[in-house]
Amino acid sequence: MGAQIRLDINHMMNDYLGGHGIDKAEIESMIPALKKAHASVEAGRGKGMQGWMDLPCNQTAIVAQILESASQIRDEFEYFVVLGIGGSALGPAAVQQALNHLHYNELPKELRNAPKLYIEDNIDPERMSALMDVIDIKKTCFNVITKSGGTAETMSQYLIVLDALKQAVGSDYKKHIVVTTSETKGFLINIAKEEEYQTFFIPDGVGGRFSELCPVGLLAAAVCGIDIQALLDGAHDMDVRCKSDDVTKNPALMDAALMYIAMNKGMNISVMMPYADSLRLISDWYAQLWAESLGKNVTLDGKPCNVGQTPVKALGVTDQHSQLQLYSEGPYDKVITFLKVEDFRAKTAIPHGCDDVPSIAFLGGKSHNQLIEAERAGTEYALYKSQRMNQTITLPTVNADTIGQLLYFFELCTAYTGALLNIDTFNQPGVEESKLAAYAVMGYDSEIHTAKREEMKSRPERKAEYLF
Repeated sequence: MGAQIRLDINHMMNDYLGGHGIDKAEIESMIPALKKAHASVEAGRGKGMQGWMDLPCNQTAIVAQILESASQIRDEFEYFVVLGIGGSALGPAAVQQALNHLHYNELPKELRNAPKLYIEDNIDPERMSALMDVIDIKKTCFNVITKSGGTAETMSQYLIVLDALKQAVGSDYKKHIVVTTSETKGFLINIAKEEEYQTFFIPDGVGGRFSELCPVGLLAAAVCGIDIQALLDGAHDMDVRCKSDDVTKNPALMDAALMYIAMNKGMNISVMMPYADSLRLISDWYAQLWAESLGKNVTLDGKPCNVGQTPVKALGVTDQHSQLQLYSEGPYDKVITFLKVEDFRAKTAIPHGCDDVPSIAFLGGKSHNQLIEAERAGTEYALYKSQRMNQTITLPTVNADTIGQLLYFFELCTAYTGALLNIDTFNQPGVEESKLAAYAVMGYDSEIHTAKREEMKSRPERKAEYLF
């Protein structure tokens, strides 16, 4: 087991925040509910849409296949492009940002020893054109990721890329496409079989926002030289730590308890604020995980609820200069989670200079490592002084093991919180409504989409008085 990430909840508690925090008695009163939530999550392990819980320990053969494929891709291609959206893009991007050079694509090829990575997660009309300007399609491998094959955004990208590849390389186009999809369901698996594309499978019980630790995220990571086994080992270590239903021994269960209590106190915003550029995109990945899992309007027993906590992304130190004023003096409606790095992978010394300006000169002889932690500690203190709930997750260093721990920690915390809220943590009916409406607008010809078009036409006309 590697060095463990740590959770510090001191500044969530009334011991520090007076009446704006949480009492130990509130946590203690929840012990029966917490044990029930833990039991519920454990009972679902590997079942239904909880296949993600087994990913840290059931992929030995898959990891070997991914490593072999990644080696071939590194040998044959100079660019690796992920075509995906939601969890198919946010996870790979977060792990790449965390574990590779912050300017990875700009490194000389001999320092990367791997293809440049591009993750195309949107359908802005200018975006595909811009991508084609910076890659050589003849030297590019495209990873098409969609579980159903019915994701309009990804499949539209696939059609564009397929046409461009056929024009550029003729019958060799099949060598340039790797598909990651369901083995048993959807349209894309049939296309992959017909075209004889190399294919990796998304387990049926793994939804998009929980998919980073399966081939969805592992292939791109392996292509770019990341130790994917260490990622899985870190996740497994966190799983072991969280086996206990004792809230004082299970950090993810403790965090779920605190977030649940905080929500009931009106803390409806969860701010993720990493103090490290390497962890910046963890906030994006977390935002989908937390919002899509917990934002629900009905309980498991059919009662209206409209629950959830809005995730907000911030970056320390950057957003001290844009958002901290609100967090310190605005409404008492937020929980701030700091991500702290104890030992950075580089040290930037600050030279002596400007000796006639004391407020600058004092920095000489120190380092950015010291300064960024001082800034984080200062922000933590400012929030404590203004009695705002905040907690800190410390990574001893940023490596594949600690990132695996962090991802799995948040996944478990999300599952426990959903169980406490008595909701279906793993569906997303609000997203499905949006997809249905979009297909209707695009003219998809089916009974359900025709009905949706007619439903949409029944909306009141826009009033001229509200148009400016």
